[in-house]
This record gives sequence, structure tokens and C-alpha cells, in this order.
Amino acid sequence: MAAGGGGNVIWVRPERAAAGRPAGHSRDEITAAAVAIADREGLDAVSMRRVAADLGTGAASLYRYLHTREDLLDLMIDATGAEYALTAPTGDWLADLLDIGEQARAIMRHHPWLPPLLITRPVLGPNGLVLLEHVLETLASHPASTAAKLEAFALLTAATALFVQNELAGGPARQQRNAAYLRHALAAGDHPRLAELLATPPSSAPTSPRQAATGPAGRYRDILARILIGLLAPPRQP
Repeated sequence: MAAGGGGNVIWVRPERAAAGRPAGHSRDEITAAAVAIADREGLDAVSMRRVAADLGTGAASLYRYLHTREDLLDLMIDATGAEYALTAPTGDWLADLLDIGEQARAIMRHHPWLPPLLITRPVLGPNGLVLLEHVLETLASHPASTAAKLEAFALLTAATALFVQNELAGGPARQQRNAAYLRHALAAGDHPRLAELLATPPSSAPTSPRQAATGPAGRYRDILARILIGLLAPPRQP
């Protein structure tokens, strides 16, 4: 969220400046145009001038709706939250949160510009509040503290963003390069602990250098489940 206090958050400001000509566009239209540009060309292509051009207006007119490009980024991030299809909790909190995570993963893959923004400038706008409320409803009967539940929500989003970044960063070709280097390094004998680990792995661990070098994307649900269970487990007694 943009720094500087509640008055600087775009959702607490009027939809448009009181002075000036009648509104020609809504914030939703401006946001949708910016998201479409980012989806096609990447985030660097998104500027007030470019969005205005796609809307058939002048860049100066957008400043009646937004103060800065940072406002536009916040609107874009929150707009993607409307893409969740939230259903009533089933009573299985972990399965429900993993399903939310899978939706988040699909949304982030559909908007490749989104994961870095979620990591570097997390935003809690109207759609984000709906999602947070849903997560808290899902965890309503869980004995974990409120702080732990909020941490679970934040980590679900952040971990998923990291997963998607990894998925989009190079795919199988990069994974194969990592595996080749790992085999080379182990053959040299300079990493005995790593060699020992991969020679006798636990049943849940990768069983070969190739698997160890493979990104965790294929194990998304399992790893996310362990993160959530760890965060929401009862605290250890002293």
C-alpha cells in the first residue's frame, strides 16, 4: 500500500477531482486499460500517457482520477482480486486455503506482471479485503491466533507469487541447466553433505540431482500446505 497515511490511499479519495470537466471515464475503465496493456506488453509499458492514449484522451485528464502512477499500480493489483471465485468454506480449512492458492497461482500466471508487485508493494484494497474476509471466515473455527491467521494470508500470497515467478523464469530449460551443474558439482566431490543427502533422501525429498534442481512449482500444493500448517499450528509449550 502506498505510504504516507490513509489520506494517500486511493480508495479513500473521491472517484475524481471535484473541479474540471465532467467525468469521461471511471477508475474501473482506467484500471482495465492499464491491466490490458501490462498483460500484452509488460508493466514497463504502463504509463499515464499510454493509458490515456488507449482510452482516447489526454494524459492530463487522468490526473483528475489518479494522483500518480503509483495509484494506478495499486488499482491494477487490487483489480485482479475480482477474478477469484470464492465459495462457501467446506469445513476443511487446509483444502479450502490450498484451493484459494491455486486460484491465486492461475491469476498470477494470467498476469505475469503481478507477482513482482505483490512481493514489493503488497496492496489491500476493496477486492483484497473481500479475499481476506473469506480467508478469515475459512479459518473461523481454527484455534490459531488472529495474528497467525493474518500471517497465513500474507504468506499464502507471497509464497504463491514466488512460485509463479519461478515458473515463469525459464521453465524446463533452466531446470535442466541447474541439474547439469549439480551433477557436475557432485562429481567433483566438493560437496559431501549434499551428495550424502541426495544419495539417501527421505521419502518426501527429491531423489536425484535432476529432481533437486527442478523448481518447486510441481510440488506447489504440498509445500504451501506445509507452510500453512506450520504457521497455524498451536504454539509449543515452554
